[in-house]
Amino acid sequence: MAKSSDKSRAVALVLGLVLGVFGAHRFYAGKIGTGILMLCTFGGMGIWYLVDNIMIASGGFRDAEGKLITRWDPEMGELGPGVPQELLDEIYALRTEVNELHERVEFQERLLVERTGPTGPTTAQTRTPRDTERR
Repeated sequence: MAKSSDKSRAVALVLGLVLGVFGAHRFYAGKIGTGILMLCTFGGMGIWYLVDNIMIASGGFRDAEGKLITRWDPEMGELGPGVPQELLDEIYALRTEVNELHERVEFQERLLVERTGPTGPTTAQTRTPRDTERR
């Protein structure tokens, strides 16, 4: 995974929302050339402004070095202060268990499709005991 930028996503988003038509968030990210271009075109007549704000909010905006601006508070580090290893181990265990359950469900679905066929159960498979008594 690419290393995150040292720029704050919160600052970039506020700059993008408030002064985005003038390219302030691009100047902050170190993209001077496109910042000047945004300034001259008033945020690409609003389209560039909208796209950039969506990219910043979703964590897909990059700085001048090509690093993603993803962290809301870069001073907290990657995981944040005080995240105990026990919690990280528990999260890993839960992810593993969910993946195993997902595989089991997929397997059961495949078995069900093989048993009933891709179009669903046949008439003989859907009859109830009462239906067979009536005949």
